[in-house]
Amino acid sequence: MSKAHTFHIPVMGIGFTIDTPLKVSQFGIDSVISLVDDMLLEKLRKMYSGKHQLDYQEISDKVADFRAKRITSYLNMINQLAEKKFEDLKNATSEKIQELKDYFNLLPDTSSIKQEFKKLTEKHFNVDEIRNWIKSNLSMGSIDVNIMTKIDKDNYFQGEKLAVEYNDAHAALRGFANSDLHSSIVLSAGMNPRLYAYMENFEDFYPNVQGELNKKIVLKVSDYRSALIQGRLFAKKGLWVSEYRIESGLNCGGHAFATEGHLLGPILAEFKANREKLNQLANEVFSIGLTQKNRVVPTEKMQFIITAQGGVGTAEEHQFLLDHYQIDSVGWGSPFLLVPEAVSIDEPTLNTLANAQESDLYLSGISPLGVPFNSMRGNTKDIEKLALIANGKPGSVCPKKYVALNNEFTEKSICSASRQYQRIKLKELDKQELSSENRQKQAAAVVEKSCICVGLGTSALLVNGLDTKMEGEGVSVCPGPNMAYFSKKMSLKEITDHIYGRINVISRNDRPNMFIKELKIYIDFLKNKIEETAATANTKEKKNLFAFVENLKDGINYYDALFNEFKDKFKDTKNSIFNELEISRQDLQLLYLKI
Repeated sequence: MSKAHTFHIPVMGIGFTIDTPLKVSQFGIDSVISLVDDMLLEKLRKMYSGKHQLDYQEISDKVADFRAKRITSYLNMINQLAEKKFEDLKNATSEKIQELKDYFNLLPDTSSIKQEFKKLTEKHFNVDEIRNWIKSNLSMGSIDVNIMTKIDKDNYFQGEKLAVEYNDAHAALRGFANSDLHSSIVLSAGMNPRLYAYMENFEDFYPNVQGELNKKIVLKVSDYRSALIQGRLFAKKGLWVSEYRIESGLNCGGHAFATEGHLLGPILAEFKANREKLNQLANEVFSIGLTQKNRVVPTEKMQFIITAQGGVGTAEEHQFLLDHYQIDSVGWGSPFLLVPEAVSIDEPTLNTLANAQESDLYLSGISPLGVPFNSMRGNTKDIEKLALIANGKPGSVCPKKYVALNNEFTEKSICSASRQYQRIKLKELDKQELSSENRQKQAAAVVEKSCICVGLGTSALLVNGLDTKMEGEGVSVCPGPNMAYFSKKMSLKEITDHIYGRINVISRNDRPNMFIKELKIYIDFLKNKIEETAATANTKEKKNLFAFVENLKDGINYYDALFNEFKDKFKDTKNSIFNELEISRQDLQLLYLKI
């Protein structure tokens, strides 16, 4: 059965989409749960079990393999509750018909089942007469999960280091693999070969003779080369990548993994041009990998889908990605932070997001992972952090330790956002012969790190009235730059109608095209890189900067040709697009000379 919708809701933070499937999957909308925080999952499992009169037995952290067991139990509960909501929808009686109508009203107008439903109900609406048709044609949204592959901290029991399969990412994978879900695991934040090898241990990732998979692998990638390398790596193991999820390197929410100036449009064009080649190469290796393991080889070639996300904001952009690049689904992330019907977002954070301007949304250094992180000024977790700094107590008490990955000073890893690490690091700076300005700059970078593994989940606790004694009430939030153009709380119907062009929720008329916005962000990113290395750049670093400029120039030339080719697209913004491309050319030339 084909997908009901042409968009999906990507993972957002740790807690914002933690129960989103319960809110949207009955309407055929795919969404993604983060598996970072098993403590948060356990709290919500207890809450939902009480709410729905389900049996609940606490899984204590004293129980062996508690992390994987908590994840499995939570996912099974979500699956059970979501499936019940979907079955209730399909079995709707005449008295409870509104949700069924809501399902069809949310669908794109081009949907064949929506058009067929209209024909069936044109003259009269008798739900009993069309119930069999409903059961055969409605599809439930997928309950997918996300693992950031690099968040794979070692774990200990009674002071002894546990085997690698008890590392955080490994345990999360096992929790998903042992669950009842028939869905996908989205692997993000780069390669983890050790984790990939561990996936070979789970039967649900292997196909039957028809090529069907109980559990699918989705790779979040930033370019074609990465997809080719990782896709073949999995195929050699007899594992199939069912989706390549392309995300803009910088025009996105959460962690930003910048490319070397390669822009989203040219990247999508490369995927489009090489789609069949990628499929052919992967199938050849996949067949060999399965044969070597004495496993069944599907009778038909395996297929994958390609999706894209990062900065899309209008129905025109959405449809262009589908039509021109033959994308199978488009991810809409940050705008959904203004849709409490779909995500877990506390009211103060929602209001701050709704009022955020471009200058409030910035690429920060707050992540303990050392990766640039999209953040919003004025978030309550940062206010909490700044108060601690002002009181001479920088750093978090680190209650959860999910990103305790730093071994700079200790044998057992600690987090660079922790009070322990920051105290040691600041004392080390004091021992160095640094100028006052340099010391201040380095100290600011140390205390900038924030406890996001707690802050990104707290909203889910606040919304549900759960205890935050351990976490505190500070909320971290990670919108992309696109958030600046969405300025009000929305219903699920409103955001869906906006995506499909039935209404327009953007009141501003100065929003740049998504490709142009990304280009400008990359130029700003390059400016910062040049400033950071101005005094110390060696020959290799200069060469890399020149390559960055050339890649951006190639991107501008690509967009120039693209927007000239489509005379009937983006008519209202065509002039501003070409003006911005010319300005970007001039900016790049100045940066080239500066290098």
